[in-house]
Amino acid sequence: MKFLDQAKIYLKSGDGGAGCMSFRREKYIEFGGPDGGNGGKGGDIIFEAVDNTNTLIDFRYQQHFRAETGHHGEGSNRTGAKGKDCIIRVPVGTVILSEDKEHVLVDMTTPGQRVYLLRGGDGGFGNAHYKSSTNQAPRKFTPGWPGQELAVWLRLKLIADAGLLGLPNAGKSTFLAACSRAKPKIADYPFTTLTPNLGVVGIDGREFVMADIPGLIEGAHEGLGIGDRFLGHVERNRVLLHLIDCTMDDPAAAYQTIRRELELYGGGLAQKPEVIALSKADALGPELAEEQRRETEEKIGQPVMLISAVSGDGVKEVLRALMRHIDGTIAEEEAENADFPSAEESVPYDPLNG
Repeated sequence: MKFLDQAKIYLKSGDGGAGCMSFRREKYIEFGGPDGGNGGKGGDIIFEAVDNTNTLIDFRYQQHFRAETGHHGEGSNRTGAKGKDCIIRVPVGTVILSEDKEHVLVDMTTPGQRVYLLRGGDGGFGNAHYKSSTNQAPRKFTPGWPGQELAVWLRLKLIADAGLLGLPNAGKSTFLAACSRAKPKIADYPFTTLTPNLGVVGIDGREFVMADIPGLIEGAHEGLGIGDRFLGHVERNRVLLHLIDCTMDDPAAAYQTIRRELELYGGGLAQKPEVIALSKADALGPELAEEQRRETEEKIGQPVMLISAVSGDGVKEVLRALMRHIDGTIAEEEAENADFPSAEESVPYDPLNG
């Protein structure tokens, strides 16, 4: 299945059905009068989060969604039927944005979550609605109220517990394949990974989900390389695993390059807890790899681990370090929420009135 994580769609809730003008005329029945029924309400636009898909590819082939118009009223005081709702199913983790991408309308984070985004128009009144003691034969009826229209962007942010970051060819896909059953493409040239991959990782009888995104390069925030558009898939992660190729001349410079891109991207990524590891230790040998690890640790001032996804050395230790962050045994809540307003401070955005 082809991966797609952004799509623009157009929505239109159903118009209300028109009211009916009708008069009761039956032979041998004494009382006649108006009996036109009201129109039915138009269908709503409903979004539902489902957990059996992780791509927005369906929205490449269908961009327009309309709910059914309410049925018209009929004689004998019969009210029109309600129009059918339009239910749009999106993957869990989908964010619904305004057309200018400046406002988050809905964040679909829970399987089965339903959100009524646009309400259908109300039905019009039939002439029986206007009957009174002073107006016993009204000929007035109203059309249905129009539905609401809106263009929105859908952006998918994969749900994962840990995220993999690093320069191209840092060994991220190899690491994911070594510790899970995921089968990402692996090759000896840059930008082998073009779309995010997910894998379920098991350690000490427990499991968590890890996301691998395409490699970043200096200037990714300006669109260089693949750019930073896939960083949104690690925004929800509790911890980041930063992999650095230990065969590079200056691993510390590579680390700083990625850190700058995270800071320029924003979204709280630079404040997330991280585990740093030098990959491809088998290529240098134990002594040289350990020396490279110590030098990198001194330059960046943070603990650095040493792994080899091919031989499996250090992989379990890294996974246990990630699990400690995911379990919450390492304090992280303040760092994750530092740049975001609380629920009491945030102001809801009206998608139709701005």
